[in-house]
Amino acid sequence: MSDSSPTDFHQAAAHVYDALLGLKATGQIRHGASLQALQQLVETPLTESIAPVSSPTPMPKSPDKAARMNALRTRALACTLCPHLAASRTQVVFGVGNIDTELMFVGEAPGADEDEQGEPFVGRAGELLTKIIKAMDYERSDIYIGNVLKCRPDMPPGESGNRKPKPAEMATCLPYLKEQIEIIRPRVLVGLGATAMQGLIGADEPMGTLRGRWHEFEGIPLMATYHPAYLLRNQSLSEKRKVWEDMLMVLEKLGRPISEKQRAFFTAAK
Repeated sequence: MSDSSPTDFHQAAAHVYDALLGLKATGQIRHGASLQALQQLVETPLTESIAPVSSPTPMPKSPDKAARMNALRTRALACTLCPHLAASRTQVVFGVGNIDTELMFVGEAPGADEDEQGEPFVGRAGELLTKIIKAMDYERSDIYIGNVLKCRPDMPPGESGNRKPKPAEMATCLPYLKEQIEIIRPRVLVGLGATAMQGLIGADEPMGTLRGRWHEFEGIPLMATYHPAYLLRNQSLSEKRKVWEDMLMVLEKLGRPISEKQRAFFTAAK
């Protein structure tokens, strides 16, 4: 409010009222109801003419994170948007971990072990990922792990192994992952492998170009690094050191303490 007195306010209102009366007399305005309201304002004490400001009605609280994630899980488990994947899967591999985490890892798709157990990264690549997480001074239960595609890609009859998910399959499934990330709101995301990065941000560069620098997904810093399965195929110290350098950048971004021992991992490769 200004320092104007109630008398000044009513005098100003009276001048406006007189001017409007003149306009009404010449036919330039026709809404008498507005004039009557202004006249009442002029004749009413200021303390009565201004209604008290009530507190805004509080916005309804959104469901808590666990309830939202459970609802999303229920929808995902029943999903049949990719009929060929729904027909061939054992189960949907939704995601696992701490929904209040600051760090989330994202892979490309479940493999045979994950399809059987219903949890991402439980095979040999998953064991290596767990070792990486522990080397970062986290427990696996401290972080969240998910995939872009939540069904194992189907294989042609008679063929074994795993195939890469197709871009259309990842695009169809991506909304589930985006909602997971929206619920969790991690401070940092890690994309495991070039296919995961393609599914997340449409990147078509090789991992050697993508890794070692920050990207962004839905406003969240995103670090790309090699998929653990790559390290199982190529176990040279130099490649392990590249992944670890990416993880050191993640720890620095999160403001986590880094010991000299951690900084020295795989330095013999340099």
